[in-house]
This record gives sequence, C-alpha cells and structure tokens, in this order.
Amino acid sequence: MKKRIGVYSVIWAICLAVFNVIVFVTPNEVAGASKFGGSFWVGYVFITVAFIGQLVCAFFALKPENLKKMFYKIPMISISYTGLILTLIAGGIFMAIPKLPAWVGIIVCVIILAFNAIAVIKATAAAEVVGGIDEKIKEQTFFAKSLAADAQGLMTSAGSDVLRTEAKKVYEAIRYSDPMSNPALEELESQIKRQFNAFADAVKAEDDELAKETADALVEIIDTRNQKCKLLK
Repeated sequence: MKKRIGVYSVIWAICLAVFNVIVFVTPNEVAGASKFGGSFWVGYVFITVAFIGQLVCAFFALKPENLKKMFYKIPMISISYTGLILTLIAGGIFMAIPKLPAWVGIIVCVIILAFNAIAVIKATAAAEVVGGIDEKIKEQTFFAKSLAADAQGLMTSAGSDVLRTEAKKVYEAIRYSDPMSNPALEELESQIKRQFNAFADAVKAEDDELAKETADALVEIIDTRNQKCKLLK
C-alpha cells in the first residue's frame, strides 16, 4: 500500500509543480492589467484545493491491502480526476481573465467542488456497501467451500479404489450443493459436519463398508440441505 501511495504522490507532486510553474512564469500582465487580481486568486485557490482533494481520494482508494476492495474504490479516483479537470478549466478561465468578477468565480468553483464531493461520497458509500456484501457472501459460503476442500483432500488420500469412489461421490455432492448458508440450516449443517467426520474416520481406517455406509448417509443429508436451501430462497 505504501508503495502505491508513494508512486502516486510523486506523480501528483509533479503535476502540481507543473501547474504552479505555468501559473507564475506566464506574463504578470494580461491585456494591460495585472493578472494577480481577485479572480486570479479565486481560480488558483480552488484549483489547489481540487489537487489536494484528489490526493486525499487517491489515498483512500489505494489504501486497502485487498485488491478486490481497492477495485471497488477505483471510481473515487475517476470522479476526483473529473472534478480536478473541471476545476482546472473553470479556474484557469478566471485566472486568465482578470476582469471577471471574483464572486462569479467563487460560485462556479464552489458548485463544481460541491458536486464532485457529493459524487465522491456516493462512490465511497457504494464501495462500502459492495464490500460489505462481498464479506457477507464470503461468510455465508465458508461452510460449503471449507467442506469441499476437506472432501477433495480426503479423495486424494484415500487408500483404495472403493474409498476413492466413495470420497469422490461425497466431494461431488458437496461441490454441486448450494454454497449459501443460512441460520435456519445451522442444525442441519452441524449434522453434515459430524457425518463427514465419521466418513473421514472410516476412510482413514480403510473400512470400505463403513465408508460406503457413512458416505450414503452424508449424501442424503446434503440433499436434504439443498432442498431446504430452495425453500429459503
């Protein structure tokens, strides 16, 4: 994260430096009047504020360590870029035309920054909502995914063709079952876990008969869970 922010900060600083160089090396007089009037400073201040706001947005967008979470916040950077460009255009016009009323520049720039701020806040809220949904789905699918991983490992370690066949049957039943958990399924999922442990013990003990018996019972409970999952949707 620090590396991403560091690289971005360098690019941001270069852009801000270029802006300041252009502003202060251009002629001090425009159309016979000093460019350092009220409208000039209005444009300059609001553009600088837009630059700072853009950096703040980039900091929060690039902060997450999880790439998926960072992807959800990418719109924040896009929106802040748009606001910066619009402020550069509006502020640049007021800086280039000293005779324009300063109050007009203030109103225009404030409106642009306000709309930009609102859009950034909405994008941030949307990112948080999507991220929350993603975390909730991850929690709700943990049981099925964890059990499938255990079943796959059991299939690989089975010591005979019979045991491998039963382990594959159990693995496929879990793999193709509904991955979403529900509080109403808690008791049934506890039964599945206990039955799976019994099946795993039978496979490790290389008891073909017991493995077949526990596998059939396990698949039956998984089917029951799938039927209840359909009723809960």
